[in-house]
Amino acid sequence: MKNQYLLPSLILALGLCVLGCCIKSGVQNFKKMDRKVTVKGLSEREVPANKVTWPLMYKELGNDPSAMYELIAEKNRKVVAFLKAAGLKDSEISVNPPTIRDRQADNYSNEIMNYRYKAECVITVSSTDVDKVRELMNRQQELMKQGIALVTEEYGDTQRVRYDFTGLTDIKPEMVQEAMQNARQTAEQFASDAQAEVGGIISAQQGQFSIEDRDPNTPYIKRVRVVNTVEYAID
Repeated sequence: MKNQYLLPSLILALGLCVLGCCIKSGVQNFKKMDRKVTVKGLSEREVPANKVTWPLMYKELGNDPSAMYELIAEKNRKVVAFLKAAGLKDSEISVNPPTIRDRQADNYSNEIMNYRYKAECVITVSSTDVDKVRELMNRQQELMKQGIALVTEEYGDTQRVRYDFTGLTDIKPEMVQEAMQNARQTAEQFASDAQAEVGGIISAQQGQFSIEDRDPNTPYIKRVRVVNTVEYAID
């Protein structure tokens, strides 16, 4: 009779042992899920701008639109000649049509005006030779000697000199790797302080790359920055 219940008892005991092991393993895995750390890894570097857009702007006043157009055409030729003499190509120079405003039509106070028409003229330089264009900017007084006074202060940001960096694709892989390495170092320091070890990556999120001027005085030097967020297991 005793032998009749021996086998079921052994099976039940074995099942309880297996169940206990499973529960223990599950509890340990559950605890391990809580043992993690989230850190951020930064990569930052300074790079020179590799493209410049320079609007050369001047204005004219007059009463005869026909005469004004002839004068503007002559000044445009002088500006283009100045730029090409320095080595700029035709493909880097764009001459925009002048914008002429009838000041008398906008005069609601009936103020007497010496000049009825005001023309605004823009010649745009777009070049990858940043150093050459910057050198030309320092020589603007040569145009002044030819009767061409460039203006900048009264124009908005869209008509100011703009420097860009277009080589992000080339440096992006190295910066991502550097950000991940820095994140790992931060996690290892945290684990060392906690007398633990860093395990594998649970999750990782790459931040957006930002390209900004290094400072207001050197817009031709850019600061490229990315921050990655990484979650590591802690053993």
